[in-house]
Parts: sequence; C-alpha cells; structure tokens
Amino acid sequence: MNTKKSASRRAAIASIAALGALATGIVRSQAVRADTLRIGYQKSSTLITVLKTRGTLEQLLAPQGVKVSWHEFNSGLPLLEALNLGNVDFSADVADTVPVFAQAAGAALTYVAQETPSPSAQAIVVRADSPIRTVADLKGKKIGFAKAAGAHYLLIAALEKAGLSFKDIEPAYLQPADGRAAFEKGAIDAWVIWDPFLAAVQAQSQVRVIADGQGVASYTRYYLASTPYAQARADVLRTVYNELQKAGAWVKQSPKDAATLLAGVWGLDAGTVEKANTRRSYEVRPVVATGLVEQQKIADAFFAEKLLPKKIDAQAVALFKPGA
Repeated sequence: MNTKKSASRRAAIASIAALGALATGIVRSQAVRADTLRIGYQKSSTLITVLKTRGTLEQLLAPQGVKVSWHEFNSGLPLLEALNLGNVDFSADVADTVPVFAQAAGAALTYVAQETPSPSAQAIVVRADSPIRTVADLKGKKIGFAKAAGAHYLLIAALEKAGLSFKDIEPAYLQPADGRAAFEKGAIDAWVIWDPFLAAVQAQSQVRVIADGQGVASYTRYYLASTPYAQARADVLRTVYNELQKAGAWVKQSPKDAATLLAGVWGLDAGTVEKANTRRSYEVRPVVATGLVEQQKIADAFFAEKLLPKKIDAQAVALFKPGA
C-alpha cells in the first residue's frame, strides 16, 4: 500500500473513531426538547425538501406546540454525527452505508423509514475523453467520493465484481462540491456520486457512466431519529412519516411540478431535476429487521477493508413502528 492510500485509510478510520469517542454518553445525557423538532437534511433529501419548501410540517406540528428547525449538511456522515451528538433530532434520508458507520460508533439511532432501492441514482463517472472504459480500468487510478456515503460502498462493490479491491485504487475523500471541482479540473480520474449531483454533472459536463448500482448496490436511503427523541415523541415522527409517504407519491405522480419546485431550491434547471427524480423510487416504507440484509453486507464489506472499526450486527437496531 502506498503512503497516500495508507494516509487516506487512517483518516477515514480516525474520523469514525472520533464519532464514537465524542458521542459516547452525550446523546443519552442530553434532554430531549419535546417542543422542538430539529431536522438535518442534505441537498439529496428530496422529500424532506418538498415538505420544507411547502411548510407542511410547521403547519401540522404547530397546533401540537412543536417548532421545526432546519439544518443542512454536505453528506450523510456529518449529519448522523450531529444526530448522535444531540444537535439534531431527525435525519432526512441518508444512504444505506451511513447508519452502519454510526452504529459501529455506538450511536443511539432509531430507523424511522426507508425508501425502496434506487440503484441507478448513483454512479461512477469519468470524463468523456477518459481512456477508462470499465471498472477494471480503475486499477491504480485516483477516485473521488464522499466518505461513508452510498457512493463509497458502490465503489467497493463494483471493484470486487471486477476482480479488484479497494487497495487497488487511490481514494480521494471529497464532499460533492469539492468532488465536482476536482473531477472537472482532472485532479481525480473518476468520481462516484449520487443524484441530483449525478444528473447535474451529466447535464453540464461531458461525462460517461462506467457503472451504476444495478446488480451491485441497491442504494436504499433511510430516515433516522435519535432514540431518545423517538421514545419521547413518537407522535411527531408518525406525522413526519405520513407526510413523507404523501410527498413521495406526489413527486412520482406530478414529476414536472415536483421538478419545478425543487429546481428553484436546488439551483438546477427543472429538466435536470426531473431526470434525477426518475432514478429515485421515493416509495417510503417502514423498516423491518429482515429487510436489513444488505446493511449487514455493507457492514461486512467495510470491516473487511478495515474501514469500519468493528463488526456489527446490522439487525441489532431500534425500529420505529409508524402504525403503532
């Protein structure tokens, strides 16, 4: 392993270890504010963005004496760090990899809901003039992606399918904005990214997709809450769950209206947003333990690559029951 690869791996492990060290005991000792719902979200949090833009949750929760505040994050891992530290109560959808890292760090998290898989909503892209044609061609190349994101697992799984391992590439841990900049100036050879960032780079740059998640990584997105909040305000989470289901149905039934609403918020053209939305299922369902099989597969893959500090049982988690 070369020095750069070793340093990147140490940095990833250090960050995850820090999450556990900082969070231990903090979330459990911090009192839940029953009159507030602090929501963490990302740019890719489509359904929660619909609810935020419409003011839906404020309208429904105000009569219950609950205020809503909004907190944006660049990607899923820092969002769940904030959830674990008690800085937010509810996490809008994060990729399936992220709860695995948080669980390994001892986070007190409750799975509230999931979207059914959307494997084509993330992909490995190269510039159109790149000599890279297949995943096998990534050997020895520098690849950018967000640490612990679904893109991270997609890369690991795609490399394995091509007969390679994570050690065969040079990782560059980059948040989406930094990844886009590095990709376009040629500082990385390939970029692993998710929608709507994927749709944006496809619309605005000359790129080729060499692999997406089809047959490799299901890319299920999860909604989570801190366990203390889930125990204290199940009624609030039930309202959020119901509105997420409605928002998901609306986005699919009214794709142009949804794209127009989101385009203004995201700063993208409506056509790009609509393309991104075709690749996401937006079908919100409860999370059941038997449905966490791929979560275990993800956890085992990261542990095998020495990127997860310990083995975990992906089914040993708290699950919210929206109908209870």
